[in-house]
Amino acid sequence: MEIFLIRLLQFVLAISLLVFLHEGGHMFFSKLFGIRVEKFFIFFDMSIGKWSGKLFSFKPKTSDTEYGVGWLPLGGYRKIAGMIDESFDKEQMAKPAQPWEFRSKPAWQRLLVMIGGVLVNFLLALFIYSMVLFAWGEQFVPTKDMTMGMKFNKEAKALGFADHDILLGTDLGTFKDFNIDLVRELSEATRVDIIRDGKHISLHLPGNLDMIKQSPRFVAPYIPSEVALTEEGSPAQKAGIAKGDRIIALNGTRIETWNEFQDIMAGLNKKLEDAKTGSDSLALRTVNITYANAKDTVETRLVLTPEMKMGVGLTSLLSYYEPVKVEYGFFESFPAGTRYGINILKGYVNDMKYVF
Repeated sequence: MEIFLIRLLQFVLAISLLVFLHEGGHMFFSKLFGIRVEKFFIFFDMSIGKWSGKLFSFKPKTSDTEYGVGWLPLGGYRKIAGMIDESFDKEQMAKPAQPWEFRSKPAWQRLLVMIGGVLVNFLLALFIYSMVLFAWGEQFVPTKDMTMGMKFNKEAKALGFADHDILLGTDLGTFKDFNIDLVRELSEATRVDIIRDGKHISLHLPGNLDMIKQSPRFVAPYIPSEVALTEEGSPAQKAGIAKGDRIIALNGTRIETWNEFQDIMAGLNKKLEDAKTGSDSLALRTVNITYANAKDTVETRLVLTPEMKMGVGLTSLLSYYEPVKVEYGFFESFPAGTRYGINILKGYVNDMKYVF
């Protein structure tokens, strides 16, 4: 209970800071343009009966603004003169417009007042990205160093890709590491450069690939299905699977990588949702598995947990490749964090097409 309360307090404080900065953005432009801000509250001061709903408030003698904290922790607000906002003050709007009111200001000033909160949130995100890079730097595995290359689905292979191809870049630019940007570039590029069997070659791409609905994924790093660990008392351990063994088949389907293993498990999970009886569930959870150890190839049957877990730890890119570490000085972190944040925003905007 004590841990829960501490985490709840941390959450409330974090939200309070975000609300303060967001509403502060609106207030900054309001004050800049001479617009009166009548109230600035963290949390809502929703009244109940004769109680105003304020935990506390104060108003400096030289200020038009009342500052305070409400009791309802669902956000915050600022009451700007001449604007229908969270206060829903329609009486003020019925009176003649005054020069200090929002509605009296030119359109460009009103726009900045309205987007001030979002602008501060965006700048805060860039600042956080910058400080993350300054504190921890950036660590990644360059795609050109992934000597085992990539695993491709059948749609990719129809375009000329082959398993173990090492991706270098496209006509849009050079790949840095395997991330969503790489996938976006492949979907928009008309040429991709790769290394195959030690030779540099290029493939033609259509320039408008739709990868979002493809399963298995169009491309993923080739990560062998080698067991990193087995959990104590897990179905895998009971079946004799140990660290270093390699899963080579599941329910009769050949497996080379963890990508394929996860695709099969995802299919079993989907079927489990439609299971109507306990026996149906048990049948789905009972799987045939083939794994290879240092001495032999073993075929066995095991029963997955009710959560469809086998109890094996998967190897990752860092199990096979040495990552590159890039560190940033304090002033270097700001342009790097800004580039990173803008790139994230561009990705969100580009991905909106998939929503539609």
